[in-house]
Amino acid sequence: MAISINRLDNHFHPDPKRVIVRFFMPGGESRAKKIINRVIALSENDASQVLNQTLRDFSNRHRNITRIFYKHYERVTFLFDELGHDPIHLSDERKLLIGAYFTHEYSIESAAFFNPSIVEDPDQSHLESGQKRVIVSFRATGEGHVSSIGFRGAILDKDNKLEFKQPSRLVDVAETIQLHEYQKKDFMNKLHDMKLNDTDVIEQVLSNLNDTFLFRELLHNINQFENNNEITVANNKVLHAIKFIANAQYEIAFSLDTAVSERVIFPVTDAESNGIEDARFVKFTEDNGDVKYYATYTAYNGFVILPQLIETTDFYTFKVMPIYGRNAQNKGMALFPRKVNGQYAMLSRHDGENNYIMFSDQINNWDGEATMIQEPEFPWEFVQLGNSGSPIETSEGWLVITHGVGAVRRYVLGAILLDLNDPTKVLATLKNPLLSANETEREGYVPNVVYSCGSILHNGNIIIPYAMSDTSSGFAYVALQEVLDNLSYKEGEQRPANIGGKKKILLVEDDKVSASILHKILDEEGYDIFHAKDGLQALHELNKTEFDLILSDIRMPNLDGYQLLALIKEQTLKIPVVFISTFSSVEDEIKGLELGAVEYIRKPVKSDVLKLRLKNILLQTG
Repeated sequence: MAISINRLDNHFHPDPKRVIVRFFMPGGESRAKKIINRVIALSENDASQVLNQTLRDFSNRHRNITRIFYKHYERVTFLFDELGHDPIHLSDERKLLIGAYFTHEYSIESAAFFNPSIVEDPDQSHLESGQKRVIVSFRATGEGHVSSIGFRGAILDKDNKLEFKQPSRLVDVAETIQLHEYQKKDFMNKLHDMKLNDTDVIEQVLSNLNDTFLFRELLHNINQFENNNEITVANNKVLHAIKFIANAQYEIAFSLDTAVSERVIFPVTDAESNGIEDARFVKFTEDNGDVKYYATYTAYNGFVILPQLIETTDFYTFKVMPIYGRNAQNKGMALFPRKVNGQYAMLSRHDGENNYIMFSDQINNWDGEATMIQEPEFPWEFVQLGNSGSPIETSEGWLVITHGVGAVRRYVLGAILLDLNDPTKVLATLKNPLLSANETEREGYVPNVVYSCGSILHNGNIIIPYAMSDTSSGFAYVALQEVLDNLSYKEGEQRPANIGGKKKILLVEDDKVSASILHKILDEEGYDIFHAKDGLQALHELNKTEFDLILSDIRMPNLDGYQLLALIKEQTLKIPVVFISTFSSVEDEIKGLELGAVEYIRKPVKSDVLKLRLKNILLQTG
């Protein structure tokens, strides 16, 4: 049967009013010197008038434009010695004016605003029941087809409607912080990936560095090599590659007074000079419940594609690093939202045609084998396959939204289901596309294309942001259960008979505030929740309904958690019981576990810890 796709009214189109300011060097150093001389030749009065007019024209378009002018002025001060000018004698106004002449505006999304991904916002406070605050990332493209990463914030309501805040016109580029420490092994691995491991240059530049070395130490060795050797085309290529890798590692930070829609991650290194493409963001939960957000993207400098990894916890500060390994090639890498069997897992398409999976002990080093999990099978994917973001964890398996390319280079979205414990195994596929461009979505820079970089689950629905013809973006949702029901299982694979419905959880909690908080957390995960105010009421519910798990407080009136668990054991009910309590002593925890509780979680509860532990328990118990 056909799957019902519900398109939302939210659309994002290129907006030429979204501008940043960049350093501008017109015509090289010789021309720059002429510009500096012309500004210095102005009288103080004329310089002041030109600066004031410039500030009137641009200060309302950018945050702290004078700080930017001064930074750009500092970038050309190296020319002053040759010109015979002493910066110490220049007024602050004249310095700012010089900086203004080496500045230009760049419209970051004037050409396209597409290839979105969506993740849960780290801040989920002050929301109504059924709501979720989300961050959507986009690939923004401007003049010269240079791409950056832009963001928008929204609230997703219980009916899957998205309410976006009207973005400010102001756009903020982050401060860049160069990372100063590197691992020699990672450096060597990346040079090997680039097939540059058989040259004397690497030996001379890297051999005397420690296993962990500093950026300044690397630069010192590079300078020594350049001073002591004739630079040929061959060794210049290797030196360029070493600098390329070093510059690809950095941190950026945005001001805390910026809204998420005002932040843009713009190319800052040579490795990214031609753009940052297709960031696939995912909320990643560590084994201990800690949460980080990662994104894979590809940096392009006009010659080389370099896979990169972004890490953040708050969307204010981002750490950027290269992804190493022989299979860290091409576009389309997507990280799983948690470790699988103790290892990081990543989808990839390093051959440009088929879907692969690989595993690693290090999040940015993927040198092991890659296993092909899917090749083109249906006519709508005969040209090539790829993923459309990180897998979504469901009770039936890892659901991967895919993209396929068919006749007339038509892109569509599909789906496959991977085994939860062994995701190299494809359990089922969709025989027909999940989403195709309709007539209003077909026209654009690249016609007939729909594409996504990441979806999320919300209230039992898959929320899919998608690009339309490489120009703009829209949103749709589809019921998860409907997608699972339409999957065709592979030969030898069978859908479990007891799967296909919400997991039932009995929440036993007498405190109204705690019960409300826990109910909201469980509801976000799509569980069917029954609430009992104490142990006696819980026993009554157990006589009426079969539950998959009991989440119980310990200290309660009438019948406490320990007594409830003892009675459950007497009745030989095989239901996993998780205690959640303010009791903090080791003895209390041991007592609960000895009685048969499968887990003991202390209040106050971290939402992501609770979600992860319950999910793991339910997976183990079937």
